[in-house]
Amino acid sequence: MATVRILNGSYRNKPVMDQTFTLVKGFQTDKRGSFVTVKNEGQFPQFDINEIQIRVDSIKELTFNGVSVADEIQDHIDLAPAKHAKEESDEAAMDRIATRFSVLDDMSAAAINGDIRAMIVSGPPGVGKSFGVETQMNKAVVFDQLAERPLRFNIVKGAMTALGLYAQLYKFSDRKNVLVFDDCDSVFADELSLNILKAALDSGKHRKICWNSDSRLLREECIPNQFEFEGSAIFITNLKFSSVKSKKLQDHLEALQSRCHFLDLTINTTRDKLLRIKQVHRDADGGLFADYDFDGDEAEQIIQYMEDNQGKLREISMRCCLKIADLVKINPTNWKNLAAVTICKE
Repeated sequence: MATVRILNGSYRNKPVMDQTFTLVKGFQTDKRGSFVTVKNEGQFPQFDINEIQIRVDSIKELTFNGVSVADEIQDHIDLAPAKHAKEESDEAAMDRIATRFSVLDDMSAAAINGDIRAMIVSGPPGVGKSFGVETQMNKAVVFDQLAERPLRFNIVKGAMTALGLYAQLYKFSDRKNVLVFDDCDSVFADELSLNILKAALDSGKHRKICWNSDSRLLREECIPNQFEFEGSAIFITNLKFSSVKSKKLQDHLEALQSRCHFLDLTINTTRDKLLRIKQVHRDADGGLFADYDFDGDEAEQIIQYMEDNQGKLREISMRCCLKIADLVKINPTNWKNLAAVTICKE
């Protein structure tokens, strides 16, 4: 049986000195420092926990018995590099984010051209997910309008039933038609809707969708009970699929993901959201506030205000940034007081 003698350590700020424990896992390092995982065999009876982590300053505070040196420090070797990993600079992070949004533009254009069948775009609200997709669509709409062709695109927002989904897929079932589901997360929470989507986005040559029950809606709109879907679909969502608790729905979502190109915009922290704002301001023609005709350093003041008050703002997003810009236009000298009342938490 492997054991470890701890010469000087602590558990929940309680000192552990010259005590021997049954070893569970060898020396490890995380953001808080170093520790070893052991069994709690009555040493801390006040805590009803079978395994505990004893914190130590270094591996020199440990003496192992019944285990090889390699096993003693293996976890330390695996985890230590992460602690010393080079932090991503602001410029590198902005370039990373810009690259992801460039990929979003390319993939949206590919869906419009019928080159890909489906894409899921995941990211937090207010970072420009929808804007990128709609921009590509508006470019394509120009040619349709000039040729007086019916529009090939539709953006669905809000709640949608399975029957409504079936009807929308039929209306935009031709090749090079695109349905965009923008924050329409109800389709991900309904098993019937997910089954319809799986059929529509199947990897087979022919994608037949069926509605095998009577429906007055389908009759009134002359929608058949089965059809072949040749269009494409784009899902824009804030939803983290991994957070869905239902095992049944998780299986459906995994099947849906396997049928789609999946683009995570990698904006996962407050810092990333602020850098996305800076990146758009850096790369946009005329900057993020081009429509406001600012003639001074108002743009820099707005972004700096968001950085200084990131813990107070109700949200960190481009929408919030533009709300502040509105306040600057309303009252150039007192906009910070307006912001404190209207966009900050109480």
